[in-house]
Amino acid sequence: MPSDTRYGFVKLIEQSYGQRLRRFLSARLRNAAADTPDLMQEVYLRLLRVDDHEAIRNPQAYLFTVASHVLHQHTLRQSNTLESVGLEDVEPRLQADARMDPAIEAETEQAFEELGRSLQTLSPKAYATLILSRCDGVPLKEIGEQLGVSRDQVKKYLARALLHVRKRLSEMSQDAT
Repeated sequence: MPSDTRYGFVKLIEQSYGQRLRRFLSARLRNAAADTPDLMQEVYLRLLRVDDHEAIRNPQAYLFTVASHVLHQHTLRQSNTLESVGLEDVEPRLQADARMDPAIEAETEQAFEELGRSLQTLSPKAYATLILSRCDGVPLKEIGEQLGVSRDQVKKYLARALLHVRKRLSEMSQDAT
């Protein structure tokens, strides 16, 4: 794929979801002011490495999946530098390092894409509630105002969406075994 197309794709993602990504990362970091720009850059660099961006059916879900992976790896790096390693820590860290294996990471990304596709079967309001609440951190009252429904209805949409995710994840884990 020509690099111009890749840059255009990443620029469109940044324009569409950049602020949401910043809030997503900042909300999950201890040292948000210092680390957020670096992690955002890492997310965008990973997006530049995508060979076939047109195969991504849900760019927003893909972006936040990549961001979650970057956050996870950042957390692992932070814990590795801040803690001393004892024998009881070796096994969990080896398992964590296995999760950073590119093949395993690719499988995980595919699973997230599949989950993203399954979320498209939700009603638009349930989907919007899930994204606004869990990705953007928007309070339920504000979501209700944006969607023109009561806070109780927003809670129902969120419960329905979370139940859908839980069920789909359960199905995916059963398929993997």
